Amino acid sequence: MSCGCKTSGDSAHSCGPKKTANGCENVNTCGNSYKLSVFDWLSNINNPAPNRCDFVEVRFKNDRKSFYKNVNNIPLHIGSVVTVESSPGHDVGVVSLTGELVKIQMKKKKFSEESALKIYRQANQKDLEVWQEARKKEDGVKLEARKIAQRLGLEMKVTDVEYQGDASKITFYYTADNRVDFRQLIKDYAGSFRTKIDMKQIGFRQEAAKVGGIGSCGRELCCSTWLTDFRSVNTNVARYQQLSINPQKLAGQCGKLKCCLNYELDSYLDALSHFPSSSTTLETEKGRAFCIKIDVFKKKMWFAYVENSIAWYDFDIDLVKKLISKNKRGEKTLPLEELKQPDSPMQSIDLIQENNVDRFEKKNRGNRNKNTQNRQNNNQQGQGQKRNRPERQERPEKNESPNTHSGSQAKQQKPQPQQKGPAEKTEANTDADKKLQNPNKKKFKKKYPPKKDKNA
Repeated sequence: MSCGCKTSGDSAHSCGPKKTANGCENVNTCGNSYKLSVFDWLSNINNPAPNRCDFVEVRFKNDRKSFYKNVNNIPLHIGSVVTVESSPGHDVGVVSLTGELVKIQMKKKKFSEESALKIYRQANQKDLEVWQEARKKEDGVKLEARKIAQRLGLEMKVTDVEYQGDASKITFYYTADNRVDFRQLIKDYAGSFRTKIDMKQIGFRQEAAKVGGIGSCGRELCCSTWLTDFRSVNTNVARYQQLSINPQKLAGQCGKLKCCLNYELDSYLDALSHFPSSSTTLETEKGRAFCIKIDVFKKKMWFAYVENSIAWYDFDIDLVKKLISKNKRGEKTLPLEELKQPDSPMQSIDLIQENNVDRFEKKNRGNRNKNTQNRQNNNQQGQGQKRNRPERQERPEKNESPNTHSGSQAKQQKPQPQQKGPAEKTEANTDADKKLQNPNKKKFKKKYPPKKDKNA
């Protein structure tokens, strides 16, 4: 709630703390989501005293509102709980609007100032206690009323029950398809509840507004949040919007056509004014063709032959207007197959890469391939450097003479090995290749555990 109060959206309580009549002073411009709340955009304007409006708008349970005259000039603001005139007794309500905006609302709703009732006082502690005790009984009274109506065999449904502020009258709201005889029902209600009984019939749309709920769009029902006037909705509205006449999809929770079908009707009618009539026919060389479908957003019309209605051909409305004018001159148009232009394929860019199965593995694969290539390049560079290095020559020791050194070399020379066969050559080549592939591989000696000394 915008005013910070927990009860500002409830018609049964004020915006102030519980069991107080003053309400919340910070709620003068309160604009919450409750249907009966009004945003006072003239609250900051101070008019002269003689031109001040003496009328106040008061809201009650459900969607009931009325205008009352502040005869005693009580200082009231939005959220104040007041005791107002009623017949019989008095009623308790919450002030929903004050100031100059009340005059505008009265003029809009054509409310006469002469028929306005007056405000007695701000609700005191006793009025609030009686009002809240009566509100607690409403659920039990509604269930009992339904049982009595079912016992009498009446085709009606008691939707809601409202107690008057002083608990001297009960109003029963009901829905029925046909006329209902209340003579015996009112006698039974009066005998059971011991108060004055008032019966009011409402429509199915008003019933949905009182009960509330969630629509097919996922939001709260319009009739229970902000919609106050219910305009008639017929099936022509669905036809203008090119919707399939499916009662399960077009009907709301009230069982009637959805009120939201009227929201975009003006836009569709404006767009359809530029279209040729949906009943137009084209005279072609191959035969007569009729309109089978209209797309308002793409501005296209689909045509099919009368003899063969399976094949559909779509054309822009500008081309259709030219063909219609050609038929009016008495000329037949080319067949639909020749008039149809090939559609240029739309190249869709998959920005999110939803259609790619490996979209999560691309980055890792790229990094792996780069790492393997870098390793191979490093290995090849290392091998090339080793091959280009000059071999170290062994220096003769100082103590040895050149003759002895030459003699030792002669002694150390071994006989040349015998020529190997083809199988032995292949094995030697494979061993050499392995050594070249892994030149940096180190040979580790096997470590044995130390021997234990028996004498220790």
